[in-house]
Amino acid sequence: MTTPPGPRAITRAEYCVIACADAWRDNGEVLASPMGLIPSLGARLAKRTFSPDLLLTDGEAMIVDLDGTPEGWLPYRRHLAMVTGGKRHVMMGAGQIDRFGNQNISCIGDWEQPARQLLGVRGAPVNTLNNPVSYWVPKHSPRVFVERVDMISGVGYDSAAAAGPSATRYHRIPRVVTDLGVLDFATPDRSMRLASLHPGVTVDTVRAATGFALTIADDVPCTREPTAGELRLIREVIDPMGTRDREVSS
Repeated sequence: MTTPPGPRAITRAEYCVIACADAWRDNGEVLASPMGLIPSLGARLAKRTFSPDLLLTDGEAMIVDLDGTPEGWLPYRRHLAMVTGGKRHVMMGAGQIDRFGNQNISCIGDWEQPARQLLGVRGAPVNTLNNPVSYWVPKHSPRVFVERVDMISGVGYDSAAAAGPSATRYHRIPRVVTDLGVLDFATPDRSMRLASLHPGVTVDTVRAATGFALTIADDVPCTREPTAGELRLIREVIDPMGTRDREVSS
């Protein structure tokens, strides 16, 4: 008699998907703008489960249903109105990010003669000042988590505070998700803290991969496990080809 295979272990990539999905929990009817594979899977999972009012787009001009079918037109003027009114939650990437959430996607090194050119500032300042912005970093390392970014593209808490009330009205960075854990800014001075560890990751591993001193509690919880229903959706409906494992290996 052949013994049936046991349940598959939850992978690191699946913990990352669930951590990204939780960024949109209780957001209500806002435009979800995930940038990257894992954040996109997370946004789709959130809409299918605990955040059904989320609005998903095709990345250009249409509001889409869960299967990608166009539901409505999103003209640029309406998109801008949602952005400037705080009715969007973006999840961006980061070439560099510092302890207060300042993000750099423009260049590495001095602006006058950078050692490396990145994407450019693009819409990061508008995103961060006008609606909540979270971040996804697939490879947590000291090259990304730096003491001070070489150029501010996305605005952090200290920079927004220095600019005054006009900059802080809608500014919020709910979380930073990486392949090692989840970080947030729930500290008195709005500096980054370690909110949870993905299973199998230690505090020392995160410390070694971070180029500044994180706020770390004595007992850091593990990132929550996906429910059986969420895991089924990830594996059978949202990403049946397992593309998530190409971005984050187990």
